[in-house]
Amino acid sequence: MALDIINLTKKFGDQVALNDVNISINKNEIIGLLGPNGAGKSTLMKSIVGALKIDEGQILLDQKDITTHDIESKKKIGFLPENNPLYQEMFVKEYLQFVANIHGIKKNRVDEVIELVGITPEKSKKISQLSKGYKQRVGLAQAILHQPDLLILDEPTNGLDPNQIVEIRNVIKEIGKEKTVILSTHIMQEVEALCSRVILIHKGNIIQDSPISEFKGKYESLEQAFQSYTEAKQ
Repeated sequence: MALDIINLTKKFGDQVALNDVNISINKNEIIGLLGPNGAGKSTLMKSIVGALKIDEGQILLDQKDITTHDIESKKKIGFLPENNPLYQEMFVKEYLQFVANIHGIKKNRVDEVIELVGITPEKSKKISQLSKGYKQRVGLAQAILHQPDLLILDEPTNGLDPNQIVEIRNVIKEIGKEKTVILSTHIMQEVEALCSRVILIHKGNIIQDSPISEFKGKYESLEQAFQSYTEAKQ
């Protein structure tokens, strides 16, 4: 799986959300997408999955433009957005079967994913009855159901208790061995636990793109490095 983002610019009126962004990913890895609130992370992720129209530049997935090959590209991408839009009145397994039918996936894959994300005891409940943590798991299940080559996760452990966080991190780590994962999070421990590479975006600009050890550099922690890089660009 190769992802190339070339001179990507996105504006909302006079506000520049992404400013001439260039990123290249050509191997299976888990990448931490970092940045303060309003930095452009969600805009970047939504542009990659085709949820936002590209103003300027190009996004290539396996050397094919996602705009002109939109259906083909979306089949290769899984996405868990921050607000996790689920159908609250559907039952868990019913919802995942609905998603599987859209992708043309065999029924046994639904049971595999239910087991993988740890929602077997909840599969017969309505989604509206689930805790926030279990709703996150259902969202993750729909994102990986079709075994995408590229998985984009926006705050995937939001609302989970410490045990659930460890479990979901383990799931993401396993996926990252065979797929490319772009993970947006504010939790630096999550980045250290999962990511080999960090992309730091601030005010719509990529200000760091490096292996995690290089990103941390001379600083004692990732938090210090993050603070220093973003404060320097105020």
